[in-house]
Amino acid sequence: MKVVIAAAGTGGHINPALAIANKIKKEDAEAQIIFIGTSYGLENDLVPRGGYPLRTITAYGLSKKISVENFKHILGTIGGIGQARRILKDFKPDIVIGAGGYICGPVFLAAKMLKIPTMIHESNAFPGKAVKSLLRWTDVVLVGFEDTKKSLGNAKNIVVTGNPTRVERMDLSLMQKEEILSQLGLKIELPVVLVFGGSQGAKAINDSLIGIIDNRLQEQYQIVWAAGPKQYDIIKDELALRNVSIENVYNMRIVPYIYNMDEVMNVADLVIARSGAMTITEVAKVGKPAIFIPLPNVSQNHQEYNARVLANVGAAEIIQNSELNESILSNSIKKIILHRDRMMSMGEAARTVAPSNVEEKIYNEIVYLVGKK
Repeated sequence: MKVVIAAAGTGGHINPALAIANKIKKEDAEAQIIFIGTSYGLENDLVPRGGYPLRTITAYGLSKKISVENFKHILGTIGGIGQARRILKDFKPDIVIGAGGYICGPVFLAAKMLKIPTMIHESNAFPGKAVKSLLRWTDVVLVGFEDTKKSLGNAKNIVVTGNPTRVERMDLSLMQKEEILSQLGLKIELPVVLVFGGSQGAKAINDSLIGIIDNRLQEQYQIVWAAGPKQYDIIKDELALRNVSIENVYNMRIVPYIYNMDEVMNVADLVIARSGAMTITEVAKVGKPAIFIPLPNVSQNHQEYNARVLANVGAAEIIQNSELNESILSNSIKKIILHRDRMMSMGEAARTVAPSNVEEKIYNEIVYLVGKK
């Protein structure tokens, strides 16, 4: 089987695409897989790390605003259709799979020109504009949540699979947990709060954490904080102004990005994050209590829809971005992290909405679609 996977921009698109690729290789060791992305997204780091070749085209997320910049992006994306077509003609895939986002547009149009079967996966509870715009060119739409089907209108061939992820619940021994925490420079004695804002970082969350550092509010717990590659140096400079080294913050480890998220999430006692679809899925699968700060001003407010999947079963608290500060965040952490019974019940509630056999369902759909060629 020869497969092209279109994934670009953020970890929320790329990581599930890598999980799909890994499942294909697990089932078919002879499968040939390449990724199509851009030269300026996180795929340039994550895809090679995952062991797959990356081919790049020009593609941008487009705005409705009239501007010279947007016009240039439109022309660039149109040019990306031709670039994608050349890649597909050269590679001759049996199927093109998209993980959502703007990269899917030019790749799927090129695939339709060449009569190559296409499949797209929408991970959010409320589907994004890219997925809705591509319905007419997509043979099969896979979705992460049952509610997503209601928002796709009359689209045909919608299959609820859940969201693929490389993060799984792990049965760690005390020694294994201690080893992971030791590598992070953290102690086994104190509860661990995992904080991340996605691959792009999250300024409101980061500002609140700097406030927690300033007021030394993390006395009773410790934090591992993935600040985001774009925010890490900014935070480093802000802490330096306070005569604090980013590598030596009390009860805290700050890193640009967490590559072993499966291990770190499993040793964490509480997760604080934006509420991208993949984060919701990972928190549910591992079974952790969470505090979500939905990203505001995103298409259809989909991050709040995502967060409510866990909040509605008692597995998560939601803090609106506009209300976030170090005091509110610290108090919310303590109300969960210092009460073991509540942590346990929230984690158990999270697991009740965790999907099962996700990659198996997706792989079966791929095989079926390829077989129909």
